[in-house]
Amino acid sequence: MNFYAIKAIYVYELARTWRTILQSIASPVLSTSLYFIVFGSAIGSRMVEIDGIHYGAFIVPGLVMLSLLSESVSNAAFGIHMPKFTGTIYEILSAPISALETVIGFVGAAATKSIILGSIILLTARIFVDYSIEHPFWMLAFLVLTSVTFSMLGFIIGIWADGFEKLQIVPMMIITPLTFLGGSFYSIKMLPEFWQTVTLFNPVVYLVSGFRWSFYGSSDVNVEISLAMIALFLAICFLAVWWIFKTGYKLRP
Repeated sequence: MNFYAIKAIYVYELARTWRTILQSIASPVLSTSLYFIVFGSAIGSRMVEIDGIHYGAFIVPGLVMLSLLSESVSNAAFGIHMPKFTGTIYEILSAPISALETVIGFVGAAATKSIILGSIILLTARIFVDYSIEHPFWMLAFLVLTSVTFSMLGFIIGIWADGFEKLQIVPMMIITPLTFLGGSFYSIKMLPEFWQTVTLFNPVVYLVSGFRWSFYGSSDVNVEISLAMIALFLAICFLAVWWIFKTGYKLRP
């Protein structure tokens, strides 16, 4: 394992975050804080409790997951797309670095950024609403697994995209709507039976539900199923990345 190469990619990608800290960290923290102010402090005090949880506290895991998914995808997609755009990807491909080491460097940096962002949002939420974490180990596990999985998805999108416009299509047109409809702001048990069944086809439901369970010990979906779904997404993304490097899809001219 070429740890020097992994470290070089990882440190370079993280350094890019600190150079664009207003866009990478401050902007998503500010926009999520507005949700806490509006739905947590202002409207939340007039809402009924859900499963015995104050509404402001109920939406905390959903909002953290919303930022985590979108930022993981965006960070990893942009990270691998830039070398493609500038042509330096061929230097990486011709260097003595394996595909696995390249993926660890890019995905590891993107996941680290998302975990840092998720932690800051959690700390910021404490200013506006009072919440508890009943299972801190599993909260951290969901945070890490989700960040890694969706960073790998972003890596795939970054390779697939031919331009910067396509980089935004999947996060804006697919990830964000699925997160909003995945129980971030409500329990799917509040929906009519038909829409509850339809919602179960939304994979984000399992992520939000499992993450919320780690906070309050209650969830819409069994936590074992949530963990199994994350493992399944991770395996699918890993196989897709393996296929990309094996075939050279969008990497070789």
